[in-house]
Amino acid sequence: MQVANVNTPVTVTGRHVSITEAIREYAVKKVQGLHLDYPRIIEAKVLLDVHKNYQHFAEVVLYCADHITIEADTTCEDMYASIDQTLSKIARRMRKYKTRMLKSHRPKKRPIRDLPEMVYAPEIPEEHHEEPEPLIVHNEAYRIRPLFTDEAIEDMEVTERPFIVFENAKTHRICVVFRRKDGDYGMIDIGEVAHQGTNHGS
Repeated sequence: MQVANVNTPVTVTGRHVSITEAIREYAVKKVQGLHLDYPRIIEAKVLLDVHKNYQHFAEVVLYCADHITIEADTTCEDMYASIDQTLSKIARRMRKYKTRMLKSHRPKKRPIRDLPEMVYAPEIPEEHHEEPEPLIVHNEAYRIRPLFTDEAIEDMEVTERPFIVFENAKTHRICVVFRRKDGDYGMIDIGEVAHQGTNHGS
């Protein structure tokens, strides 16, 4: 049983803040002190930041076995408290994964509804308007992983994301699963939409 992740490589980086040795050791100790045997942690990354209003931000991303990625973040007035609260969120999400693994059957999922896609005819003239460029507040690295649809939904539930982009392990096309306002799930098959657009244009 994995009682502590003592050999887990942990990377601690700072943005707008210098990482002291005390902070680094504290963050590494907290990550390696996660006393859970599933999912097995392969690598961990900790990002620390201080915002302009002196709010301390801590984000932790765990790369685990079975293609599982768990992430959480917290912002508060103290960096040590931010790290503590973030690791508490991470531990709760790890327990969710272990609970699912121990169940003998998968929980029933609400049906996924494919949204109809409309492709406009090429003869419709495009209107060009001068619009201000959107402001990118935060660049995020997004890793697209091969998943089955039910795995994508489980991953979205655990990470609390509103959507997830993944490679459908069955069709090998890029898909997006998201939460609908009515509580069901919707899925957009980007590869299928692109294929339909090509057929309409030919």
